[in-house]
Amino acid sequence: MLNYSSFIREFMSKSKHDIQDYALSTQLVHGGRLMSPWGETSEALFLNSSYSYESAEAGEARFDGSNPGFKYGRYSHPNLSMVEARLALLEGASGCVVTASGMAALFAALMCQLRAGDHVAASAVLFSSCHYIITQILPRFGISITLVEGDDEAGWKNAITAKTKCVFVETPANPTLTLVDIAFVAGLCKKAGAQLIVDNVFATAMAQKPLALGADVVMVSTTKHLDGQGRTLGGAIMSNDTKWLEETLAPFCRHTGPHMSQFNAWLLLKSLETFELRMARHLANAKAIAELLDSHKAVEKLYYPGLPSHKQHALAKKQMSHGGPMLAVELKGGKQAAFAFMNKLKIFDISNNLGNAKSLATHPASTTHASIGAEERAKIGITDGLIRLSPGIEDTADLVADIAQAL
Repeated sequence: MLNYSSFIREFMSKSKHDIQDYALSTQLVHGGRLMSPWGETSEALFLNSSYSYESAEAGEARFDGSNPGFKYGRYSHPNLSMVEARLALLEGASGCVVTASGMAALFAALMCQLRAGDHVAASAVLFSSCHYIITQILPRFGISITLVEGDDEAGWKNAITAKTKCVFVETPANPTLTLVDIAFVAGLCKKAGAQLIVDNVFATAMAQKPLALGADVVMVSTTKHLDGQGRTLGGAIMSNDTKWLEETLAPFCRHTGPHMSQFNAWLLLKSLETFELRMARHLANAKAIAELLDSHKAVEKLYYPGLPSHKQHALAKKQMSHGGPMLAVELKGGKQAAFAFMNKLKIFDISNNLGNAKSLATHPASTTHASIGAEERAKIGITDGLIRLSPGIEDTADLVADIAQAL
C-alpha cells in the first residue's frame, strides 16, 4: 500500500534538474512538472476538489505548513501548481497566481491591496472590461482614479503621487496599440512607492518582458495566445515580489475563490509546450500583414509598433524585441468600409476574441469597446473605421492574400 505522506512529498519535490539552466523552449516543455511515481509522460489531470489525510495529525501538519501538500481546490491543486510554475518561468518571475479569467486576475491584483482613500493611475486606452473596473468599480469603494494618455510623460509625472497605490497600464494597448514607456513609469512608481502592474497580453512574453523593465507585477489573460486555440478562459498574475504574492495576493484569491479549474489548468499547461513555436508564426504573420497595410491606398492609419510608421516606433525598439502579434488598421470610409472589408475576408473569422490559432478580425467600436461610449471612444482613437487584427498561425502568404483581396 502506497504511503500517502511519502507520495505527496515526492510528488511535490520531483525534479531531475534545475530547469532554469535551460533555454525557454525547454522550460516551457518541462518546467513545473509534478510527476507521480507512475512516471507519466503527459502530466496527469486531477479532477478532485479536496484531499484526505492519513491521520488527524497529518491534517494539522498540512494546514500549519509543516507537511507540504494540497488542502482544497479553491486554494490550489496539482494542475494549478504546475501551470503557475511554468508561467513564472515564461515571464521571468519568482512566482505566479493563476485565476479563472483575465479580468479576475486584474481585479484580484488591484483589490487584494486597495483601500478607501487610495489612488490608482491607469493608461487611458484600456480593454473595455479593464476600463469598467478602473472607472466604475473602484470609485464605489472610495478609490480615486486618474487616466493618462500612454505617451504623455508630463501626465504620468502629475498623476503618480504619494497617494498613488497602484498604476495599471496596457502596453501595447487594446485596441490602438498605444505604448507606455514601462521603464519611465516604473521609475516614477519607485519614487512614489506605488506598484506598477503591466498587462502584457498584446505583446506576450515573447516580445516584451515588463519585469525586466522595472514593472512590479505582470498580468495576462491566458485566454489569448497562451491557450492559443480558443478553448479556455484564464488569467495569470506574476511578480518577483514573493512576499506580496504569498501574503497579499494569495490569501485574497484563496478566500474569494477566483481559481482556475483543474481541466483548464491542464489544457493551458499543454498549450505552453508549443507556445514559443506558435508565437514565431503569429509574430511573422503580423509583421507581413502590417507591411502590406502600411502603404495601401485604402488605409487611413496603421497601428503596428514594429514599423517606423508607428509614432512610438522608437519606444517599441527600446522595450520590445518584436512588433508583437497584434495590429489594428483604420480604413478610409468609416464603419461602412470596415464592415465591407470584414465581410469579404475568407480566412479571417469575425470574432471579438484574439490570440487564436485561427486569424480573427474585430470591430472594436461595435463589440469589445461598445460599452465605453462614442464620446470616450473618440477621445482615445477608437474610430468606427478601426479594425483589430489578430493573425493566426496559418500560412503567411495565404493571410496576406486574404487581406489584399478584402481591401
